[in-house]
Amino acid sequence: MNEIVMRLGLEAWKPALGSLLLPPMPALLLVLLGLALWRERLGRALALLGVLTLWLGASDAVAEQAKRWLLAPPPALAAASLKTLRPAQAAIVVLGGGREAWAPEYGGSSLSLHSMERLRYGLWLARASGLGAGFSGGVGHAGATGEPEARIAARIAADEFRQPLRWVEDASRDTRENAARTVALLRPRGIQDIVLVTHDWHMPRAQRAFEQAAAAAGMRVRVIPAPVGLAPRVEQPLLRWLPSSEGFTLLRQVVRERIGLLMGA
Repeated sequence: MNEIVMRLGLEAWKPALGSLLLPPMPALLLVLLGLALWRERLGRALALLGVLTLWLGASDAVAEQAKRWLLAPPPALAAASLKTLRPAQAAIVVLGGGREAWAPEYGGSSLSLHSMERLRYGLWLARASGLGAGFSGGVGHAGATGEPEARIAARIAADEFRQPLRWVEDASRDTRENAARTVALLRPRGIQDIVLVTHDWHMPRAQRAFEQAAAAAGMRVRVIPAPVGLAPRVEQPLLRWLPSSEGFTLLRQVVRERIGLLMGA
């Protein structure tokens, strides 16, 4: 499916097309259809189903369970296990998760919260293991022109963390390009182990993309998942079933990733 989108020249429309399949659109369509057929029993049932879907789909309990069922993300990485890797043959790869083209408080561009979380963990792993860390990310399909995400990450790593990145890949627009361009960059360096840093809900698709890119390049590479964002929200049981912005955002990410896996994105 992803190849069809590319052949039709609709890559720039991928974010918009994908949004039509993501929450809350399906539930809203159920509500609208139910209202249009309100005089019939089916219409009232559809409207009620849509409202319940909106409610439960925005709850932490449903979103977290959906993540486990639909994605089965890997567990946290034990940083000590990286000490067995050879620094000359291993690399920590941090995947971009978005940028802020203009952050007024900084007077320039910055990273999104997701990207900052990934960058921080990647640099922490680099300090703990002695491995070199790099960052992959350019300007996404939905992004405006401006400074590539990897360049922003390199600046933040050097200026704020005092830990310069070993390399950057700043031309990719999505996960598949992250993988293809990063593999091409690391291949001449003789890298055999890639410690992949991204969020747990993104890891299944990202790991598959890197394994496929390595195979296509004729590289024998082991991709070691190093997920972030694993900390559970601690709250009262009742609150877990109430709508929240966190629950809604997580479910939206989960559904997006599941669709991406099915479409080969």
